[in-house]
Amino acid sequence: MKTFIIITFALFVLCISNPIVSAQNADKSAIDKFISDQATRAHGAEYPDARKVLTGDLNGDGAAETVVLYTIEGQDGSNNHTQYLAVFIRANGRLVYVTHTSTGSKSYRDVELDSISNGLINLTTVGFAKNDPACCPTLKGKAWYKLAMGRLMAVKSRK
Repeated sequence: MKTFIIITFALFVLCISNPIVSAQNADKSAIDKFISDQATRAHGAEYPDARKVLTGDLNGDGAAETVVLYTIEGQDGSNNHTQYLAVFIRANGRLVYVTHTSTGSKSYRDVELDSISNGLINLTTVGFAKNDPACCPTLKGKAWYKLAMGRLMAVKSRK
């Protein structure tokens, strides 16, 4: 009897976790496809270790949007890189791309996706001080973006 209960419980756990894993795989596939298509258009490649994904409510509707920070590098054989934020919404159970914007680059600033709160995407930035070499920005700051009318807009930044 004890074995029957253990097996039944294990099957129950597998049954409820399988749709979750399937949804996560579908979400990852939607994000992968969008970034791959953009990298192809930019004649570059994603730096996958730099990707970060967070969820949170950006438009006040109570449903979580998905925000992705990703990096495209090597455009046209260069050693450049550009960081982007992309927003996806859930429609009919699937992630659907809404918008994206450039937030950082080799010659501008590096950004880190920190959190989503109060409808804002919160970033930590490291920009270039006057005498910083091209490799090594030192000017720490913050930046915030919001989703408005289907677009990402910089709200403010602080160096």
